[in-house]
Amino acid sequence: MTLSQTLCAGLAPAALMISACGGNGGANGGETGASSVEETGLAAIQARGELVVLTTPGPTTYEDGEDGGPAGYEVDLARAFAEDLGVEVRFEVFDELSGVFEALEAGEGDIAAAGITRTPAREERFLFGPSYKNISEMVVTRRGGPDLDTVEDLTGVEIAVVAQSSYAETLESLQTEIPDLEFEAVEAPSARPLMMRVQNEELETTVSDSNLVAHVRLEYPELLTPINLTEDDRSLAWVTGTDNQALVDALDTWFSRAHDEELLEQLDERWYGHASQDFDYVDTRRFIRAIEQDLPQYEQWFKEAAEEHGLDWRWLAVQGFQESHWDEDAKSPTGVRGVMMLTLPTAGELGVTDRTDPRQSIFGGAKYMANLLSRIPEEVQGEERLFKAMAAYNVGMGHVYDARSIAESQGLDKNSWPDVRQTLPLLSEPAYYEGTRYGYARGGEPVHYVRNIRRYKALLDLHLEE
Repeated sequence: MTLSQTLCAGLAPAALMISACGGNGGANGGETGASSVEETGLAAIQARGELVVLTTPGPTTYEDGEDGGPAGYEVDLARAFAEDLGVEVRFEVFDELSGVFEALEAGEGDIAAAGITRTPAREERFLFGPSYKNISEMVVTRRGGPDLDTVEDLTGVEIAVVAQSSYAETLESLQTEIPDLEFEAVEAPSARPLMMRVQNEELETTVSDSNLVAHVRLEYPELLTPINLTEDDRSLAWVTGTDNQALVDALDTWFSRAHDEELLEQLDERWYGHASQDFDYVDTRRFIRAIEQDLPQYEQWFKEAAEEHGLDWRWLAVQGFQESHWDEDAKSPTGVRGVMMLTLPTAGELGVTDRTDPRQSIFGGAKYMANLLSRIPEEVQGEERLFKAMAAYNVGMGHVYDARSIAESQGLDKNSWPDVRQTLPLLSEPAYYEGTRYGYARGGEPVHYVRNIRRYKALLDLHLEE
């Protein structure tokens, strides 16, 4: 199985992922992992047939999937590496990052995979695998909080950061230049609970990695990031014990292939694609209000229509918000109308007699989406298939086919949404659309369309979890 096929397995339901890639040995409701391994190192991992991964809970590391199985960026990455070694994977989850480091030193795991930043102090204690993501450390405050423009403005401000984190090391180094700078180091699995305290006005500021901030701001839109604490990007990497050089060599080889086969790019798209764009505070607040005020009157219809046509009601609902902001009387200058913004000819084909009837519109939109999904080539699977169908809902299936053809002509993967996302905007340029079957299209629009829907889906999921 290639690395890309391994990722496809990661897109399958969590129950299938567990049986194929190893179970959840450490998600025990906050208790630290207590199962030590008798021996660590590459040979020991292969001999026992199990890779033990130490991590912390969080949206960029390890969470419970929709059916209770483990899910997350680090989870998918660890599963892929374990499968390459031909072993199972077991996750041990700790309440604090310090607990991960202590367990690693005590020989209770093979690697630590918890969004760990490579720092000189940590390199004295552990061996690091290759870097897999670059991030920056950002000061996080709240609207109406302290006025911060420069690092010097942090003096006299209440700051709390995760104990034994790279943020604590950064602030300690800044204290040599700014003696009045003070902060508190607190035990926590990540910066997320501290950002929650900032959101709730229980804390003035904290520090977090940029990738985690992008996720958390979807849930807490009042948060601001006025200062980048690090001038240069920092790198994230897996960590292992100082006597595990053979394991580090294996990681070097595997990550090199992961880059070549674009596994990391696919994981970035899956786990960060909805949160990578510039944060839109106004739109996020509007969507949160709409979930509370408008969605309840349509939710049952979204669920019934989705079930009838084999769709996920949440994706259908957020697509409806992208189309009309859940306004049954919505009308565009081009004449599309209703919750799912159907054209008159499409409505007629779908049996919709009144486009402003929200139930008819929702069931019609679901039927149309199911039809578009059926027209996507079979080799396109998982969310790649869904995103292409959504793009076709916005711009037309013919133009999606054209974008796939352009991708193939450029040596890109026509079945990959990130690659087709690159070529869709080319349909507005004569040098490209004049050679296509369906001609000109505003190809940038479906790119933004799908991106917004993905962001709304992440927000809706957060609301439903609460």
